[in-house]
Amino acid sequence: MIVVIDYDTGNVRNVKNALDYLGVENTLSADPQTILSASGIILPGVGAFAKAMDALKERNLIDVIKQAAKNGIPILGICLGMQLLFDYSLEFGKTKGLSLIDGSVVQIPNDVGVKVPHMGWDKNEVVSDDPMGIPFANQFTYFVHSFYVKTAQANVIAKVDYGVEIPSIVRKNNVIGVQFHPEKSGRIGLAGLEKFKELILDADYSRD
Repeated sequence: MIVVIDYDTGNVRNVKNALDYLGVENTLSADPQTILSASGIILPGVGAFAKAMDALKERNLIDVIKQAAKNGIPILGICLGMQLLFDYSLEFGKTKGLSLIDGSVVQIPNDVGVKVPHMGWDKNEVVSDDPMGIPFANQFTYFVHSFYVKTAQANVIAKVDYGVEIPSIVRKNNVIGVQFHPEKSGRIGLAGLEKFKELILDADYSRD
């Protein structure tokens, strides 16, 4: 069972609808025991970093998510949910994140000839042979964000060029993040959610 963490971030229902469409067994939940017994976890998110972290804290879910990661449960962060996986964000001041992947979240520069926010379809360049990148190689997915992650290249599966190099798919061990919205990216996005389901079932799913 995939658990979509329910913490009032706006797009949880869209993610659940996409999983329902695919016939993937899933549930929306903020219950710690349900989350810790999941076969896989999806952390969606739209909006402000600090507000999302406050919502997780109010529901006592920060340590739960960290424990789930430590237990080896595959976790997929989507858009803001991906950004929450990192050490901190500089959006509206410095806010601590979940620290499941080393790195920070910074604003897309206004002086590189692009519009901010980054909104619309953009092509993913896969830079790693990680299986999570397979459905997205040279494929367009839908982005809506003004901040992006800076992390070690070893954690980057795919990127897009938007005046700066923006990691679009990241992974450290069982923790994955996608900056785009797979639930809004048509058949390619659905293929990515299917790949996440396959990785959950893969007993060898780990990378040190």
